[in-house]
Amino acid sequence: MLQENKGYKSGFISIIGRPNVGKSTFLNRVVGQKIAIMSDKPQTTRNKVQGVVTNENSQMVFIDTPGINEPKHKLGDFMLKVAKNTFREVDVLLFVVSAADRIGKQDRYVLDMLKGIDVPVFLVLNKIDQVHPDNLPKIVESYRNEFDFAEAIPISALQGNNVENLLAKIEERLPEGPQYYPSDQVTDHPERFIISELIREKALHLTREEIPHSIAVVIDKIAKDEENENMIRVQATIMVERDSQKGIVIGKKGALLKEIGTRARKDIENLLGTKVYLELWVKVQKDWRNKAMHLRDFGFRDDEY
Repeated sequence: MLQENKGYKSGFISIIGRPNVGKSTFLNRVVGQKIAIMSDKPQTTRNKVQGVVTNENSQMVFIDTPGINEPKHKLGDFMLKVAKNTFREVDVLLFVVSAADRIGKQDRYVLDMLKGIDVPVFLVLNKIDQVHPDNLPKIVESYRNEFDFAEAIPISALQGNNVENLLAKIEERLPEGPQYYPSDQVTDHPERFIISELIREKALHLTREEIPHSIAVVIDKIAKDEENENMIRVQATIMVERDSQKGIVIGKKGALLKEIGTRARKDIENLLGTKVYLELWVKVQKDWRNKAMHLRDFGFRDDEY
């Protein structure tokens, strides 16, 4: 049941932008814990990830979307559709850009999609810790020349600079509404989804450049250990597209797969608050990014968006 409070504000905020501008870093910052994976590889986020921020006066539901780019395969088509479908479902749009980069073709590609949108669009100039403060006005002006933004807020999602001010500006724009989620809930995603993403994050960090977009993670089983009730057993499969990629992910004598598991297990234990025994396998599913059946099997269901 939705909680109704007179004068209480609530709403949905979509975080959009080209790949690798810090959208997931921002989401993790505002919710106060890791719910979206982070990597320097473009288009790390594939599904939309919702984070919930609740205070005495409002509840803000942030939607982290895949980096918007011209699609090159069916997975890319899916990711673009996920991002675009949020445009008219939210109360505020945050267009996140990197202050360290000049406005470019990909930024304009996103801005073209926003033409005709009725909701307020904020320019969120991220990574201000990487530029001199005196340069910020010119950078903001270059974006304002391209689009009529409701607000332009410079922040550092990594360091937290000016994030509270941005949240206050968002709250001002939200309508009165109910509290959709309990006060202590920070995401609407099931633990199974977050666990698969944490494993994929470690694989992204540790594999070579040709691997990242070819990786998906499927959770096969999550259950209490039969011999130790204080431990959770997680069984997962890392999917790749080619035999050569399987060898890379496993590594020499299984060393890389073991390291992926060690790093992922620590994050999963933090998430679940208990000891975890993690078992990983690697399987080849040729050209899965271009096959709708495999995309659905791996959790990419565009009918949900």
